[in-house]
Parts: sequence; structure tokens; C-alpha cells
Amino acid sequence: MIPDKAPEDDVFHGAEEMRRGAHVPTFDKYKEMYTQSIEDPDKFWGDVAKDFFWKSKHTGRFLDYNFDVTKGEIFIKCMEGASTNICYNVLDRNVHDRKLGDKVAFYWEGNEPGDELTVTYRELLNCVCRFANVLRSQGVTKGDRVAIYMPMVVELVVAMLACARIGAVHSIVFAGFSAESLCDRIVDSQCSLLVTADGFYRGDKLINLKLIADEALQKCTDKGFSLGRCIVLKHLSKEAQETSLSSPPAKRPCPDLQETETGRVRKTRPVPQVPWNPEVDKCWHTLMGDVSDECEPEWCASEDPLFILYTSGSTGKPKGVLHTVSGYMLYTAATFKLVFDHRPDDVYWCTADIGWITGHSYITYGPLANGATSVLFEGLPTYPDVSRMWEIVDKYHVSKFYTAPTAIRLLMKYGSEPVHKYKRDSLKVLGTVGEPINPEAWQWYFTVVGDGRCPIVDTFWQTETGGHVMTPLPAATPMKPGSATFPFFGVVPAILNESGEELEGTSEGYLVFKQPWPGVMRTVYGNHGRFESTYFKKFPGYYVTGDGCRRDKDGYYWITGRIDDMLNVSVREKIGAIATPDFIQDAPALPKTRSGKIMRRVLRKIASGERDLGDISTLADSSVVEQLFHNRCCTAV
Repeated sequence: MIPDKAPEDDVFHGAEEMRRGAHVPTFDKYKEMYTQSIEDPDKFWGDVAKDFFWKSKHTGRFLDYNFDVTKGEIFIKCMEGASTNICYNVLDRNVHDRKLGDKVAFYWEGNEPGDELTVTYRELLNCVCRFANVLRSQGVTKGDRVAIYMPMVVELVVAMLACARIGAVHSIVFAGFSAESLCDRIVDSQCSLLVTADGFYRGDKLINLKLIADEALQKCTDKGFSLGRCIVLKHLSKEAQETSLSSPPAKRPCPDLQETETGRVRKTRPVPQVPWNPEVDKCWHTLMGDVSDECEPEWCASEDPLFILYTSGSTGKPKGVLHTVSGYMLYTAATFKLVFDHRPDDVYWCTADIGWITGHSYITYGPLANGATSVLFEGLPTYPDVSRMWEIVDKYHVSKFYTAPTAIRLLMKYGSEPVHKYKRDSLKVLGTVGEPINPEAWQWYFTVVGDGRCPIVDTFWQTETGGHVMTPLPAATPMKPGSATFPFFGVVPAILNESGEELEGTSEGYLVFKQPWPGVMRTVYGNHGRFESTYFKKFPGYYVTGDGCRRDKDGYYWITGRIDDMLNVSVREKIGAIATPDFIQDAPALPKTRSGKIMRRVLRKIASGERDLGDISTLADSSVVEQLFHNRCCTAV
């Protein structure tokens, strides 16, 4: 049956009240600001930079770059000559200049309902300064790389900001990754120290993080690289009863309490056995016990490295995406403020893990740069029941909510009743991240979760882009379910055909960007040649996203997926019989990352029968791979 209209014909608007006081209140205002950001980026980004502290001012062009490999080495520079410190800007500036010391920075919500902690900006600054002094006492200096392998606790934020305060480069590894994955990242970035925890719970499952970390360090040694130092947070052990996040220490609920203040009966949780090597392992709590809470920040040049975050590569070897100080700070601050239309009284909740770029940009740096109050969640959306997320929304009066389409589709299966158990009347903006959201999930999110009044910001971006590059703005952009809509300020998209020609109007092809924005990655750590070949050699003069895109008759952009892996199902009619698949294999499930993206690189290897799959640490369920290999053999026979 042919539908009455195509998906791009559906247009939705948020509640009219969104426009009152919005940073970008209308689509005309968006177009005006966008034009300025493209035609006069120095003025546009210069105005953003005025909100931050600079130890020294930049000289020359605000943005300087070369995107054309035929004209020399690829480079991007932002505010060259300026110096600042991002930790100072997201903490000291808020506490001392903006007088936000008593404002809540994070409501920490643990895996178990009833495990909770409230941390103000002053308390966070105090703890970051102390841990920065701990790092210095361990010999960490500017430019050193520090690996962080921790659960979703406030101390993870403390560790990354302490690195930024002293000019060290943090390399955070998602706490769900294997020992081999952690080892590979430590060795590639030549880290001088590891920060980890004893363990954590994901729902009912205990993750003995220290055991995995020890295995990783042994693998490093076997590969000829000895780390030698490891700081361990005792998150589940007795020391966790008193947190070092304030002075004097505030009580953190002990994980094995039988009853909470709210009267919930909780399960008794076993504490993991923590292996301990006194020559290597140092206790977080002991080290924090007698250090000063005064720590002068290291003033960094704009293009000094801030962090390395690894993302899977097409060859299977992860790429160390490198971001630098000033441009990343400005871009995450601006995207957070405008995409979520941040107001001072908002409570914002991003459900991502800080081990991913979403957590870097939109749990830590972007929100803190704006003096926002955020929820930091350790648990799962379905534990202890499928109403957990909406319970938290009501508990903290969350107004801006940001999650993945994967989570939305999961919760859709349980219907609207678990959602409607809670009011959710505090919600004002809903967001999605990680993959394009299908229209059905968009509609459910809009009508059931948001009661048809909350605009949805469907954000497209990558680890490499640092922040949102295609997104609606909540008050300004008419929404189309499943469309990333229009570019963010300073971003100039184009759609190319296979020959590298720009396509106009309604079209489909390669999504590329014609010029940089402040937050784009600067290189692949230790391998600039790979940076150039991956993103710039296919179409000289353009940053190549690797994603396909189509533009509809109204100018809206729709992300269609990884373009080098797509199968044209009308292979025979348009290309010829040579393009017809040899056989079609039954696939009861597909290898997906935890954010819901299909790992097509793995599918290609399975199709060719190649068992060497490279890095598959991002797989949500590795058992799917063996099932597909089994089915391939059966199908081939």
C-alpha cells in the first residue's frame, strides 16, 4: 500500500511557549545567525569567546585551515596565539566570576535507586584541585597522557577535569571495554598513569573493573610497555562510604545498605575482591586525604591537546581522535547552549556514558561551560524496572533530556503505561544522539514521552566533529521525524556524487563539509597520514564524513548511513547482473555498537569468511558474530 505522503511531508512544531526567551526564537533568526557564522566566522565565534577567560589573546585569523591535500598538509587552527585553561573556564569562572559556587553541578544517581549524591560547583572545584595535585605528586606533567577507565561516578568527571587543569591529556576508555581494548589504547597513546575503580554494578551484574585493569596492564607489559602506576577509586568498598567530593566529606550511601531514606528495600550487594599490588596501586581516598585544595591551572595554548578518544576504524585498528583546548571549548559550549536552548534554571540529563564523545561534550564540558545543572546516571534504563528513566525525570524535575534512539526503541516495546506512571511535566526539550532515529520511534518519543509539546532535537555528529554539526534548534526549526534538518552555525555541508561534484537541490550522495568549525578534530594521534587519508583524500578540499545523505525538496538533510557499506537493492536494474549478491544470508541479529550502529566492517569480514575481525570492543553483543559465521556456513552449504 502506498502511503498518502512521504515522511518528509510531516512537519511538527514544539509548543509556542518555547519561543519566549529562546536563544534562537525563529527560523528567520536562525538563517540570519547562520549567514553571519559562514560569512564572518571571526565575528561570530569571537562573540562566543567573549564569555570565557583568556590568559592571552589570539593573533591573526580566528580560524585558519587547509582542507585540500593537493595543496599541502591538512591543518586546522583556532585562536592561534591565545592561551587559556578549560578547567578554569568550566569551574573557577563559574564559582568566582559568575557566583555559582552553591549551584548544583551534578545530581549523581547510582545504579540502585536510593544511591545518590549532590555536588555543587564549589565542591567540584575543590575536589578537582585536590586530584590535580595528586596527579602532579605522581609525576604527571603537561602533555602526559592519562588513561581513565571508570564507571559513571562523579570521580570520573573529577579525573578528566584534573587532567585538563594541569595540561595533561586524558584518554577515557569506556568501562564496558575488554582488557585487550584498554591495553591497545594505553599502548597507542603511551599513557603514563591509569585511573580506575574497584568495580561497579550494571543492573544486577557486577563488573570487577580492577581485575580487568590488571589484566590490561599485564598485556601492556607483554607488549613491551610498562605503565607502572595505577590510582584506584574504591567505589564499592568501605572507603566509598565517605566521598572526597566535599570538605568535610559528605556521606555517600553504602552499596550494601538494607534500607534507604526513601524506604526502598535494596538488595545486599557483594563487594568485589580487589587485587592489590602496593608497588603499582595507589588508593584514591588515601592520596586525596592530605593534599591542598589550591591548584594553579596550567595555562595552555589554544591548539594544545585536550584529550584523545578512540573510535573504531575501517581497518579494525581504533583511531585516536585528538581534540584541542580552545576550539573544542567554544564549540561544545555554543552547541549545548543553543541546541538545548539552555536556561539557568534547567535540569539537564544526558544518558550517555562519558566513555563516548557524547559524554565528553554533553555531560562534562558543554554543560559545565554554561554553568548547567546535570544528572549523572550510573544505571540502566530498564533497572530495576522499565520506568526508571521517567522516575528520575520526575525526581530531579529534568527539563532537557538527551538519549539514544536505541534506548527509545527498547522502551517502546513496553508501551506507554510505564511512561504515564510519571508526570514528566518538567520536560521542555527532548534530544536524540548516536544514529538517525526512525520516524516511528520519533513519533512515540514526541507523543508519549513529550506529550506532543516538547521539540525533538535529532542531532547528527561524530567523535571527530566534537559537537553537533546537523541539528534542529528547539524553538526555531520546524521538525521532520527522522531528519537532522539543517547545519549548526559555522558548518557548511555539501552532497557530492561519486565523481566529487557538488549536487544541488533534491539529491543524495556523500555528506561532506566545506570548511572547519572550532571543535573539529585536529589529527589522529600519532598518525597524521591516517587522518588525511581517512577524511580528506577521497574528495580534496572537503572533510568526508563517511556518511550518505539526502536533501529533500525543502532543503532538509536526512542521514542515510555509512555510504561505503550500503547495498543498492535495485543492484540488477541500475548497475547490472554483476552487482547481484551471490547469496543472501539469514541474519537473526546484526553486530551493533552499544549506541545502535551496525558494524558493517564486521559484516564484510563475515561475508568473506575472514575470522580476523580487528577491534570489536564496541560490540554490544559479541555472540552475534559467531551466530552469523554459523549461518554463513549453513547458507553456503
